[in-house]
Amino acid sequence: MPAGDLPDVAAVVGPILQRVPRAHRPLLVALAERLAAVRYRAWAEVGDPQDASRLSACADREEEIARRIESLYPDASSIQRDLVAKHPELDEVNRSIFAGRPLDDQFAIQARGERVGAATWRYFAERAETAAARDQFLLCADLEEESAACLESLLDGRR
Repeated sequence: MPAGDLPDVAAVVGPILQRVPRAHRPLLVALAERLAAVRYRAWAEVGDPQDASRLSACADREEEIARRIESLYPDASSIQRDLVAKHPELDEVNRSIFAGRPLDDQFAIQARGERVGAATWRYFAERAETAAARDQFLLCADLEEESAACLESLLDGRR
């Protein structure tokens, strides 16, 4: 399938993000990071055993991103529960982007999503209210880039 036929993660997730109060947007993205971690772990279980440890490392990075962002908010879990309640479509959107696609397409979509995530964290960093938050956002951007590079290298090895 040509790359142009893959969904644009930013175009799909962006409208949901825009409906969330600006201060809570990082927490919504953190929820998406946790969903990505679950996806990486599933890929590690069913994919090529040689790729499993690399995919598990990607899952670990996604969870680390979520933890770092959630640590910036004293009431993160209650805000996230509220976000899930107000945006139940998040799970379905997450599923529909990947559903029925070959694994290589899923990897390509996720790699694009990681690049979008890195740009998003950098955007948040530019607007951060504290140096500590800025530093966390920038670290998260780097973690996203690592996962994107991992997926891209897995795809390169298959072509």
